[in-house]
Amino acid sequence: MIAPVSASRAAPAPCRPTVPFLAVVAGIGVFSAMDAAMKGAALVGGVYTALLLRNALGTGFAAAFWLTGKRALPAPATLRLHAFRAAITTAMAALFFYGLVRVPMAEAIAISFIAPIVALFLAALLLGEVIRPQAILASLLGILGVVVIAAGRMGGLEASGETIAGIAAILLSALFYALNLVLQRQQALLASPREIALFQNLFATGFTALAAPWLFVAPGGDGWAPVALAALAALLATGAHLLLSWGYARAETQVLVTGEYTGFLWAAVLGWLFFDEKVAPATVAGAMLILGGCWIGARNKVSAGQAPTIG
Repeated sequence: MIAPVSASRAAPAPCRPTVPFLAVVAGIGVFSAMDAAMKGAALVGGVYTALLLRNALGTGFAAAFWLTGKRALPAPATLRLHAFRAAITTAMAALFFYGLVRVPMAEAIAISFIAPIVALFLAALLLGEVIRPQAILASLLGILGVVVIAAGRMGGLEASGETIAGIAAILLSALFYALNLVLQRQQALLASPREIALFQNLFATGFTALAAPWLFVAPGGDGWAPVALAALAALLATGAHLLLSWGYARAETQVLVTGEYTGFLWAAVLGWLFFDEKVAPATVAGAMLILGGCWIGARNKVSAGQAPTIG
């Protein structure tokens, strides 16, 4: 059970739920571009090296942005929350990128979409949010859309040992991601986007670096492509953190969580552009269902600035 945390900053000004929802959709798009950059870096330099480089470079970018405003250190309770969420996201990212180099991007995102539906019920359990019928309908439409897309695309995958290991890693990563979505809402109510971006990257770098003596491979000679791709991924991840933190501070998890489903649309486009993945007719049909769920979720009423009630 997560310990209760008292709010450490003023609640954000209320706004229409559509605005934070669009911020989250944009954040997911930026994260999808980061996934593409990370897949390229991992294929060239290895998953661990790419992840450590991304986290370390991301800390530098976030620190530069943090220095542009107020620089008060977070309260100890908020700092513990930053560390806890960073530990969750570190495990989540390591598992996801392990799977991503073994499974095409679109399929990886499709598998991971068990996370938002799990997050709805975690939000009810941990944040005290009341799950309304519209949120359930929106999530079911999103899940149905993913099932349609996955059914049309999974048939082409070879059931090799590497593919099965990749799918298992992504499924486990999705469970961590569901908890991350709920923690993101709590964290966004307690800290500014700049603070979250900095301490998220800082703690994630520390946790990832623990395995550096055994797993890190230093780039050299002509092997600097992973560094460039990891730097791009770090910049994109920092931007995504800022967008998502801003959105989750202004709307409930159940309103925003269906925006996660647009990640498949972003992945399908990026996979086609950079990895020559084809978009099947089932993708179009599933996308319509996903967008329908997102539209319903965006219309869901919101209690802006609701404080977490975690026991």
